[in-house]
Amino acid sequence: MNFTISKEVLLNNLLVAQKALSTKTPAPYLQGIKLEIYQNELIMITSNSDISIKLSLKDESLHVEAVGEVLIPGKYFVELIRKLDGEVISLSVVDDNVLKIVAGKSDITLNMLNVEDYPHIDFMMNDNPIKIESKVMKSIIKQTTFATSAIENRPILTGVNIRVDGERLVAIATDSFRLSQKVIDVPTNLDNMNVVIPGRSLDELIKILELNLEEVLIHLNHKSILFEYGNILFQSRLLDGNFPETSRLIPVEFPIVIKFNKNDLFVAIDRAALLSSRETSASIVKLYLRNDNGVEITSNSPEIGKVVEEVQPVEKPIGVPIRIAFSSKYFLDALKTFNSDQVYVKFTGEIRPFVIEGELDPGLVQLILPVRTE
Repeated sequence: MNFTISKEVLLNNLLVAQKALSTKTPAPYLQGIKLEIYQNELIMITSNSDISIKLSLKDESLHVEAVGEVLIPGKYFVELIRKLDGEVISLSVVDDNVLKIVAGKSDITLNMLNVEDYPHIDFMMNDNPIKIESKVMKSIIKQTTFATSAIENRPILTGVNIRVDGERLVAIATDSFRLSQKVIDVPTNLDNMNVVIPGRSLDELIKILELNLEEVLIHLNHKSILFEYGNILFQSRLLDGNFPETSRLIPVEFPIVIKFNKNDLFVAIDRAALLSSRETSASIVKLYLRNDNGVEITSNSPEIGKVVEEVQPVEKPIGVPIRIAFSSKYFLDALKTFNSDQVYVKFTGEIRPFVIEGELDPGLVQLILPVRTE
């Protein structure tokens, strides 16, 4: 193997590939980046058992003297390339298991891993992929993954359930204390789909989608899901099991509706959370709709003090007075997902789940369970 390539091109692709590098594994080969060098193409492959990434480079700066395939320690290789001077990098194999890297005034050798130890990875593509605009895919991830469970005792809840049924794509995440649902319209000729994708996989995918290409192609099979994005193939395992039926959890009638300026509500809850009587991660605040249609956000800690924030609704609230307590973190996390400047907070009762919807966020619903404080 012997080739030269632009440092910028190589590094930009390495930064994508490293997202699937394994950092904690008894299998050292999963800490490596596999390079396959052909006459006019360089392929990079990384995998950590949850996700796998394959990149294909056909850049005009790539000049191949000798083809081959190698397995390079990923962490050291990326950092070396990042810190090298010079616009062009030369890579060649010497003594079978040593990689020679030359750039600018640097001449470096790096011991390689045994490429024969690297497992064969099938990047499964099909003939009828689902096409989604990349900005829509980013919004689906941003607006749902935060609500997945961080606790592994119910693995299915650590993922996002994505279903295509008829003309709708529905993405749902819940940790059993809150729920996020995003619904978008899709073409009617798509195959039905019902899968659960690990939230951590989607968190890595959204970083790649920052490249701002136009669309993502989704290829599905029974064990994995593959996202095709430009020259990148991003494949994730799927979670086994049945995602809980959540459609009945979201109320359809709301006797109490309050419309807020999103930023005013966010700031009031954020300040009130500072003096909650519970730890920061579970700080509880209360919302009180008064008889005069004013709204108070309050928190109280006997050891520290009390906060009372007055928040003026945008419109006259609908319904009777209500007092309800909730996790400030869950509420603030939910508010961050809305692009709207104004949001509706809709209640069915003081101990019933309530929902948040945005005036300019069609298809997005955030549901939060209240907290009993007495």
